[in-house]
Amino acid sequence: MKKVLLFYVAFLVLASCSDDADPVIIDPTKPNGAFSAQRTGTFVDQNGAGSTGMASLGVDTQGKEFLAFSSNFNTALATGTVTVFLSTSATFMADPANGNPNLLPLGPVRSAGENYFVIPNGSSTAKYTHVILWCGSVGIPFGNASLQ
Repeated sequence: MKKVLLFYVAFLVLASCSDDADPVIIDPTKPNGAFSAQRTGTFVDQNGAGSTGMASLGVDTQGKEFLAFSSNFNTALATGTVTVFLSTSATFMADPANGNPNLLPLGPVRSAGENYFVIPNGSSTAKYTHVILWCGSVGIPFGNASLQ
């Protein structure tokens, strides 16, 4: 009788857990809640890459800072990695030996359309005035946006 009772209790415990709602998965690469743009700019195409759309620097409802690309964003993605940088000017000026305090790398563009880039913790975006799309495989800019 004890075995039957233990089996029944175990069954109830397992069955009650099966009604749990699906877990909520939070993607840290996307804003949590609404994204509020603070500065925006329109991409200017460079070197025939077809760069279009808008870039926005802003925060989510948790105060985390992001760079966002609009749903109509596009650039040439078939050439290799297109990396996104915040910059203090419209010109990409690499300084690999020393790093460059005037550039903040945010990561590669994943696809055309909406993209989000998390601003690294401890980074201030106040001094950055531009977003630069840099194609490292050919060493040329694909576009830039002046953040206003």
